[in-house]
Amino acid sequence: METTIEEIAKDIRKTIYKIAHYAGGGHMGAAFSMTDIISVLYFDHVLRYDAVNSDWENRDKFILSKGHACYALYAALAKAGYFPEEELWHVGKPGSRFGGHPKMHEIPGVEASTGALGHGLSFGIGIAYANKMDHKNSHVYVLLGDGECQEGSVWEGALSAPTLELDNMTVIVDHNKLQAMDELENIVHMKPFADKWKAFGWNVVEIDGHNCAEIRKALLIRQRGIPTLIVANTIKGKGVSFMENVPIWHYRMPNEEELPVLFEDLGFTKEEQEGLLLMK
Repeated sequence: METTIEEIAKDIRKTIYKIAHYAGGGHMGAAFSMTDIISVLYFDHVLRYDAVNSDWENRDKFILSKGHACYALYAALAKAGYFPEEELWHVGKPGSRFGGHPKMHEIPGVEASTGALGHGLSFGIGIAYANKMDHKNSHVYVLLGDGECQEGSVWEGALSAPTLELDNMTVIVDHNKLQAMDELENIVHMKPFADKWKAFGWNVVEIDGHNCAEIRKALLIRQRGIPTLIVANTIKGKGVSFMENVPIWHYRMPNEEELPVLFEDLGFTKEEQEGLLLMK
C-alpha cells in the first residue's frame, strides 16, 4: 500500500523529536508547525530535486529562512535520500556537520545558511532573478516564519519581488501566530497580514497549513509576472497535544510526565521508545 503524505508527515515529526532527543534540545514547536508543508514540497511531486546529484543545475530550490526550525528540513532531506538518517542522531555534537541552523556547502540539499532571521527572502529573490535572466526553468520556494516578518528586510524583499516580476518564486509564511516569547500580535501588530502582501503586489493565497491537498494546490499556483505568497495558517507544536499553541514550546524538552503523551501522539512503538532510551 502506498504511503500517504499525511503518514510521511507523521514520520517526519517522529524524526524531529528523535533529533531533539539525541541533541538534547531544539526548536520542535516551530519544526512541527511546518512539517506538513515540507512533506508536500518534497514528497508530493512539487519540488524538483535529485538527492543523488544535489547540485543538479535545473533543480528547484527551497530556502528555509526560519533556520531555527531546521530539524524538519533535516528530517525531510534524510528521508529524500540526501544522506543517511543515522547522521541526524549526532546533531550539535563535535564532528557533526549538522547544527542548530542549516549550513549550505556542508549539508547536501541545503540551499542557504539561515537562522539570522529576515534574510532568506532576499537570498531567494536573488536566485529567482538570476534564473529569470538566465531563462532557467527553475522555481524558488522560500519559507518564512510569521514572527520573522517583523524584520524590515522582509518588507524590502516584499517590495522587490513584484517589481522584478518574479513569477518563478513562491513564498510560504508559516503563520502559527506565535513567536519565542508570546503571541505574535502581543509583540508587534501584523494584522491584516495577508492584505499587506496584497498591497505590495503579491498573488496571495490563504490556506490551512496542515491540509496537504490545500498545500499542494497552493504550491503549484503560477501567475504570469507576479510572485505568489502563501499564508499557511498553522499550529505551533502541531501533532503533540500539550505543545499546540503554547509559547513555552518554542524551545523546550518534555519532562517525564509529558514524554508518554508525546510518544502516544506521534505514534512511537514500544520498541522505538526503548531504542531512544538505550541510545541516549
